[in-house]
Amino acid sequence: MMIRHGKLLSLLKNKEPNIFGIFLTYLYLCSIIVTKVHILYMKKFILDLTVKSVEQLHERYVLIKLTDKHPLPEMLPGQFVEVQIEGSSTTFLRRPISINFVDREQNELWLLVATIGDGTRRLAQLKAGETLNCILPLGNGFSPIFKGEKVLLIGGGVGVAPLLYMGAKMKESGVEPTFLLGARSAKDLLMLDIFRRYGRVYVTTEDGSEGEKGFVTNHSLLQQECFDRISTCGPTPMMKAVARFARENGIDCEVSLENLMACGLGACLCCVEKTTEGNLCVCKDGPVFNIKKLLWQD
Repeated sequence: MMIRHGKLLSLLKNKEPNIFGIFLTYLYLCSIIVTKVHILYMKKFILDLTVKSVEQLHERYVLIKLTDKHPLPEMLPGQFVEVQIEGSSTTFLRRPISINFVDREQNELWLLVATIGDGTRRLAQLKAGETLNCILPLGNGFSPIFKGEKVLLIGGGVGVAPLLYMGAKMKESGVEPTFLLGARSAKDLLMLDIFRRYGRVYVTTEDGSEGEKGFVTNHSLLQQECFDRISTCGPTPMMKAVARFARENGIDCEVSLENLMACGLGACLCCVEKTTEGNLCVCKDGPVFNIKKLLWQD
């Protein structure tokens, strides 16, 4: 966590502590306790990974490649890492970033980052040779794919990130994925050439500048072919539309939720999602859920 002890003490000693300060203190203490438990008993790691490169893919997106002198831990598609932001007076908490790809030959972990606030902008400014403190791997990923299944991976915006690793692992196991990727315009489509290495790629853009015009759920592919399973990640309205299509057509579907997170370990309860099994933490019980569990699909 990014609250240093000095900052924590100043919050506690404040004669008139504000609610925000109390809340940050609560998150900090919860995360310290739960992080230690996770590291000891749940095969999670805190690693200072070395930045190998930072590639500007778009005015708002960067691809960060990290490495280590030791082999990287096993990571599954759909899991994420919590990264520590250094040098920021406003970013106290770690940032959750989806695992975009794991290159075992190069011992690299790829993180696709959307530069939205101060924390992610600082990530984009990292230089080769610097280190990034990460807790990994976190959360539960996508369900295993079985040979013979026809699987469609649907992503929108930066939500395409976990689907690349998912598709790569599928191809490695002998199952060719089909990708359906959506964006506002052609310039917002990310990593298309790399996606094409692992499967068929179909595209929609809202302005029609590449692929079919419209939303992913309007693509002609969905009317032309049948799929056994759909896995999706992206903006919530898009995932709800995909879930609705899957439910109406009797297709098994998993979604990777992007609820706001704080601790990333299930301690602070900031990312709770209402499900058929009660309130579940997206960071610990997800982020991947079968749509049958989610109440927002109705």
